[in-house]
Amino acid sequence: MPLRTALTELLDLRHPVVSAPMGGVAGGALAAAVSNAGGLGLVGSGDRAWLERELAIVADTARAAWGIGFLSWAVDDETVQWALAEYQPRAVMLSFGDPAPFAESVRAAGAVLMVQVTDHDAARRAVQVGADVIVAQGGEAGGHGAGRSTLTLVPAVADLVHPTPVLAAGGIADGRGLAAAVTLGAAGAMIGTRFEATTEAVLTPEEGRAIVAARGDDTSRNRVFDIARRSAWPAKYTARMLRNPFFDRWQDREDVLRDDFAAQDVYLDALRRADPTALPVWAGEGVDLITAIEPAAEVLARIAAEADAALARAARRHIDEL
Repeated sequence: MPLRTALTELLDLRHPVVSAPMGGVAGGALAAAVSNAGGLGLVGSGDRAWLERELAIVADTARAAWGIGFLSWAVDDETVQWALAEYQPRAVMLSFGDPAPFAESVRAAGAVLMVQVTDHDAARRAVQVGADVIVAQGGEAGGHGAGRSTLTLVPAVADLVHPTPVLAAGGIADGRGLAAAVTLGAAGAMIGTRFEATTEAVLTPEEGRAIVAARGDDTSRNRVFDIARRSAWPAKYTARMLRNPFFDRWQDREDVLRDDFAAQDVYLDALRRADPTALPVWAGEGVDLITAIEPAAEVLARIAAEADAALARAARRHIDEL
């Protein structure tokens, strides 16, 4: 039986699963595939050329609700209003920074306002700006985030913002994780790395193989790659990715790297050459559960079935113990 929650009712979804708007990875094809399979697909942020290309794809191929994710610290209201007017997404998610400058534009367009948070203060701010859905992201997540554990952050945020629906994010890569999220008080899960390892994601074959081969212990949360590529990401948000030789060289030496412009130049040149020993592969601790690159629809269907089975097992076990 399909799992019905406040999220599925709000957006008329078959499954309470949202694919994370991974910048440069979650394009229109992935968002459309997830939405067409019964979840909510989100297109990741990028420059205007990226958005024009990928939003055109999802708008043309999605047959159900889909959305866009923006970085609050990086986007401007003109871009948000353009995307809303031109493509009419059903939902918009704002992450990493104050959502207030853009919340009214999203709500005025009639889109569902989703706000991703990593701590209590951000959760309170999301309620203040009128978020329809709040995503509580734990530190197990791939890409940028913070340090709180998903297991402890989700129920705390759910209690804090009730009755606003909360989604769990961070380290969830199968149906057991979705079932756990629901039992923690979430209305569903936002899943990133598992959907990164799909045929529709904008990913090189080398990156895909690295994710499939990796284990959670192969990931690390740090600022090494943001410093090396001179990124403007706010310092409070570290990034989880797969370790590689460049990271191993600079681990625990971020302050040294920040002042070593020659090392940064070498790294930037390696990026231009697509050197696999330097390229960051953003991935969360859930990589242990990823064994193949598969179509997103198959991944979503399996996650939903696994969650149903996990919840049924838990219910039977409870009854047997009575």
